Amino acid sequence: MIMKIVALMEDTKGNELCMYEHGLSLYIETQKHHLLFDTGASEKTIKNAQQLGIDLRQVDTVILSHGHYDHAGGIIPFSKINPSAKIWMQKKANKDYYHGQKYIGIDKQIMKLPQVQTIEGNQIIDEELFLFTHITGRQYFSASNLELTEKIAGNDVLDSFDHEQCLVINEGQKHILLSGCAHNGIMNIIETYKQLFHGYPDVVISGFHLSQKTTYTHQEVKNIQDLAHDLKHLPTQFYTGHCTGQQAYLIMKDIMKDKLHYLHCGDILS
Repeated sequence: MIMKIVALMEDTKGNELCMYEHGLSLYIETQKHHLLFDTGASEKTIKNAQQLGIDLRQVDTVILSHGHYDHAGGIIPFSKINPSAKIWMQKKANKDYYHGQKYIGIDKQIMKLPQVQTIEGNQIIDEELFLFTHITGRQYFSASNLELTEKIAGNDVLDSFDHEQCLVINEGQKHILLSGCAHNGIMNIIETYKQLFHGYPDVVISGFHLSQKTTYTHQEVKNIQDLAHDLKHLPTQFYTGHCTGQQAYLIMKDIMKDKLHYLHCGDILS
């Protein structure tokens, strides 16, 4: 079977049938699974699946990449049509996360769902699916991360993103690495993958969290360019979107050429 991946939600317009908003959700069919990697920010993700003829009642596994609303907002609507699919998340995904004064954490009602599986650390789901966290290093760490905090005992503490987890799909000889926003830095995530699997993934699908509302400084542009040069030399194809931002994508695309692709809402990979 050839794996099929559909972007059910992403920030930019793609398929005319789909609504789009700030968020990410990927529907994936493998030999053994129908799964969701993140669920977008709202029930719009569910409606997009209906428009694309995808039956979410067939989903058996949901992976939450980290504890932010724009990846978890579709969980409650999804659970109403599919109450049996296991929902895997790091235990710390339920903490109180903020962007300035705005709460950006998940709906606390999610934790009351009986199908939620909270884990601490890496997790082998089966021979196809593997989750990893404990991502160290700070290569090309995005400056926009410095605006994100966790509220602990009433105090705002810089988010360490230890609630972030990545999914590895092993499909025959092909290995696909998925991350939601790569808050820990995509190079650091790839280095952690390399330590675990002693090689590089064939495909990476991830936001790079490089988008920001202010103009990039000269140093920020250089960091994006340096990141693109490093990724270009890996034996990997990259698909990105969501929090990468159009400007950062264009800078990277100019360097990476056909090794980097944008994944719009409704796009299909197979």
